[in-house]
Amino acid sequence: MIEGQLRQRRQERAAIAVSSKADKSAKRTIAFRNAVSYVKQYKVAEQSELRLKQQAKENGSFYVPAEAKFAFVIRIRGIVGVAPKVRKILTLLRLTRIHNGVFIKLNDATIKMIRMVEPFIAYGYPSLKMTRELIYKRGFAKVHGQRIAITDNSVIERSLGQYGIICMEDLVHEIFTCGEHFKEANNFLWPFKMNSPKGGFHKGAATTRHFNEGGESGNREHLINGLIAQML
Repeated sequence: MIEGQLRQRRQERAAIAVSSKADKSAKRTIAFRNAVSYVKQYKVAEQSELRLKQQAKENGSFYVPAEAKFAFVIRIRGIVGVAPKVRKILTLLRLTRIHNGVFIKLNDATIKMIRMVEPFIAYGYPSLKMTRELIYKRGFAKVHGQRIAITDNSVIERSLGQYGIICMEDLVHEIFTCGEHFKEANNFLWPFKMNSPKGGFHKGAATTRHFNEGGESGNREHLINGLIAQML
């Protein structure tokens, strides 16, 4: 009787293992199909933008790209002796330490917050390539208040599977396109811990001067990609 029970348990474990293997294989197939679909979407969007630029040039006018939907924000200064409101905003933005970086969806409220702490941050609009590199190279998950390495797609699926986000490329796509579940995807990501930039930031007053005036702080627009690359 005992031998029969043991045999039954072994059979049950084997059946579960086969089912789990098939499930993982199916999910890998879905993730691959999603990645292929995203590449096609990105190419269509890129070709459309190039076509609009060419048409504007042929018509003797200027092409004005759509406003950015999200930004990557990096804290570059300490906050000793600053106003409590500045501290509060930096905390709300999850920029609690120097060289922390976060994605932020741009709307009236967040733009106002960013401008109020502009002397303490550098920000801009990352490219698809840099968004992907940030998530793949520096991305950690926030699971039950803990900083967890994203070792495989199951870490993502357990937290975001209910939103249709089951793999790294789904996560990249949701952030880069500022999708319907951007908030959930962004909150899943622990604030990025960036390195000091190669060569360092400018010292003294240059740190507080705006980027357009030769300093470090403020909006770098698409030039943020260069700073991110230095800090990865």
